[in-house]
Amino acid sequence: MELADELGGTILIVDFGSQVTQLIARRVREAGVYCEIAPFSMAEEAFAKLSPSGIILSGSPASVPAEGSPRAPQMLFDSGLPILGICYGQQVMTKQLGGEVRPGHETGEGGEFGRAFLTVTEDCALFDGLWKVGERHQVWMSHGDKVTDFAPGFRIVAKSDGAPFAVIANEEKKYYGTQFHPEVVHTPDGGRLIANFVRHVCGLSGDWTMAAYRDAQIRAIREQVGDGKVICGLSGGVDSAVAAVLIHEAIGDQLTCVFVDHGLMRANEAAEVVSLFRGHYNIPLVHVDAEEMFLSGLEGVTDPEAKRKFIGKTFIDVFEAEAAKIGGADFLAQGTLYPDVIESVSFTGGPSVTIKSHHNVGGLPERMNMQLVEPLRELFKDEVRDLGRELGLPDAFVQRHPFPGPGLAIRIPGEVTKERCDILRKADAIYLEEIRNAGLYDAIWQAFAVLLPVRTVGVMGDARTYDSVCGLRAVTSVDGMTADVYPFESAFLQNVATRIINEVQGINRVVYDYTSKPPGTIEWE
Repeated sequence: MELADELGGTILIVDFGSQVTQLIARRVREAGVYCEIAPFSMAEEAFAKLSPSGIILSGSPASVPAEGSPRAPQMLFDSGLPILGICYGQQVMTKQLGGEVRPGHETGEGGEFGRAFLTVTEDCALFDGLWKVGERHQVWMSHGDKVTDFAPGFRIVAKSDGAPFAVIANEEKKYYGTQFHPEVVHTPDGGRLIANFVRHVCGLSGDWTMAAYRDAQIRAIREQVGDGKVICGLSGGVDSAVAAVLIHEAIGDQLTCVFVDHGLMRANEAAEVVSLFRGHYNIPLVHVDAEEMFLSGLEGVTDPEAKRKFIGKTFIDVFEAEAAKIGGADFLAQGTLYPDVIESVSFTGGPSVTIKSHHNVGGLPERMNMQLVEPLRELFKDEVRDLGRELGLPDAFVQRHPFPGPGLAIRIPGEVTKERCDILRKADAIYLEEIRNAGLYDAIWQAFAVLLPVRTVGVMGDARTYDSVCGLRAVTSVDGMTADVYPFESAFLQNVATRIINEVQGINRVVYDYTSKPPGTIEWE
């Protein structure tokens, strides 16, 4: 059975380097249709793998008129499939099919950036049940170049002040182009426009479900692993846990999980992981208590990058030693997610412009000589949570806020000691308890306490204190790439501060971090 048949049809998104290409994939999947992103340089291979029912061409920082700017493989236009071009995608489709695109400075009109309003001039399938002729609708533009002459067979179906070819359509070939970005939230009807394309134009039913993905991955895991052995490193987070449960459902006791407990977890977290996997799922689990090894190695280390490197290397060393004890493992399971994969592959196919390298994407030490099993590598974070629920993981576990691999070490600026970890654990537990009691936990992307390397004078009773400062952080976000501060009421923060100061010895002052991302990061280190 082909992948497309298993998943109820697919869409191929060809990436020309836009910063918001991931959002296109999100919108397609929200419409109940499976899709994958491929750099334009690898589009032909992705087409063969996916057997898609439609194609979407992304935006780009490049300029179509510029020499050497990227192009779509001709075979996509020869395929006879519906195509939606977005911004650069519209322009490159126009150029390749015989139209004209000119830089904004040549037309004397400049570009168009930010919110704009277009007017619908003609009906088309993209607008079915959504937009009518004569209506004005808000969209989000971000382009310097513009189409000045559309390709044969196209007609203008919407225009804006800065883009006379705001939407073009060739209904005979089922080609559509939008100069605006329907994938971003600033285009209020954008998700429905994309849903119209994948459902009405491409003819897909929109019934892709996490149950279907689960079944497809179980078959894929069994086919890949055969009768081999798999080891999986559990971090205590959602991603590795969901990957482990899915793989165990596929191959049973051929999987062994290794939980390296570095002593930098949140309160009761290590016990919860052990209980969940050994007790609830009966998955073979090796629990390594390595707290002393990690904390002794962190003694005197204050540089954040040095902390990360030490923890990462030590984790691999401990994990590798345990894998050797288990013996005979052929595969290593990882909770790699789709954003990790996308960001670790240059859209040009070359290594020089890779955005960033993730520790769990191809980060396997070569000497371990194992193949990777990554059943989540086509999923976004919220989809992993859905899969976790599909697999029966407790909702309280699935909905947990993200937690960094180095754990509390990067929430303790300065030297990390057992005493400081214990103080932070208590403060963090109180903070999260109060957030849950207020019914706010699921409204927040991430919330945590930070133990600052600052001591201040305080008065408790009749005595003078000289203790540490605790910082509180809470943000809202869609994907962690940007984040806004959560606007707690002052009474809530006062209550949390009072509890922490009263109940946690070693803290006498509490502050709240009002910094968004950017300019700050979510974590402090």
